[in-house]
Amino acid sequence: MTTAEGALAGVHVLDLTRALAGPYCTLMLADHGADVVKVELPGTGDETRTWMPPEIKGVSAYYLAINRNKRSITLDLKHAEGKRVLERMIERSDVLVENFSPGTLAHLGFPDDRIRAIAPRVIVCHISGFGQDGPGRAWPAYDLIVQGMGGIMSLTGEPGSDPVMVGVPQADMVAGMFAAFAVAAALYARRTSGEGQVIDATMIGGQVALLSRQAARFFADGTVPRPEGNVHASIVPYGTFRAADGFVNVGVANNALWERFCRALELDELLEDDRFSENPKRVAHRKEIVPIIERRMRALTKADIVRRLREANVPVGPINSLEEVFADPVVRHLGLIAEVDHPSAGRVRAPGIPVRMSATPPSVRDHPPLLGEHTDAVLADLGYSREEIAALRRDGTI
Repeated sequence: MTTAEGALAGVHVLDLTRALAGPYCTLMLADHGADVVKVELPGTGDETRTWMPPEIKGVSAYYLAINRNKRSITLDLKHAEGKRVLERMIERSDVLVENFSPGTLAHLGFPDDRIRAIAPRVIVCHISGFGQDGPGRAWPAYDLIVQGMGGIMSLTGEPGSDPVMVGVPQADMVAGMFAAFAVAAALYARRTSGEGQVIDATMIGGQVALLSRQAARFFADGTVPRPEGNVHASIVPYGTFRAADGFVNVGVANNALWERFCRALELDELLEDDRFSENPKRVAHRKEIVPIIERRMRALTKADIVRRLREANVPVGPINSLEEVFADPVVRHLGLIAEVDHPSAGRVRAPGIPVRMSATPPSVRDHPPLLGEHTDAVLADLGYSREEIAALRRDGTI
């Protein structure tokens, strides 16, 4: 049986996030069907609404990319009535996600124990740079800062180069992904316990988790990995090669692939050379073998190399510009371009949902909301009358 509602349909998420890490978490929850209500400051809203250029008809493209499928309510949490509204929202919520500076929510009058007292079943997810306690608690965190502190930048770039950040704000996004996974796990645990819990998700934690095989090298023998460019320390050929009109990536991880690789590129003579007969030998003779492959690659177009190696079932892929990415037939087949009509920006596109599910498919249902677009509707759901909503608007609460 298939439902269009998504796996998290019926889950109510109170979204007190802004910028990227928090909104990316709630985007993932919303895409899978959760009812996400985004609480924003009256008049200004999420700071990404002003992060322009680029813009689409005066609307921040950055904001549009990470806030679909959510509802927006404006609420001043420093206002006494605003706090009372927040209490009602907590009572109705399954999940509360926030990425204020650690301690801010408690300073506003909502420490974890009070939130849990209001709604024992609620799952509270804090997202921060360095944790809700400990030595880094008060440190401000942006993606660049955490990429550097988490070791990723020490591994990225060409040998001997200055440190290089990854070209997307992955420290923010990875933190949001891990937070969303933790929320889903906590929702599952609640089915048995009946109780919510508190999640402490951090940007630095996500970066350390990504160290993976490089951390394994360090823990195994104390080796401190350095930037290696696009090559692999243990596999040859594995890396980026220049074609006549661009670049391709190739991965030849065993001897069967090596044989198919050589025959597809008409490098049969390499198969007769004992220096290259096994991967350890190819690694030892990297300086001899790579220039031979480079010369052959430069004589072929990117498309020709990709065609030949794919026909031979050798791992290969072009290095694509974003124009090429979003024209790629695989990307289009998998629905990795999301499109939705926005009341101000018109038809807008963003990266789509990266997974498909047979029974509870995620979906793009609603446009990124206008600031406060759903304030009246959300308050009405909470039991506020039209007169009470008008009073809240008059006194600046909403």
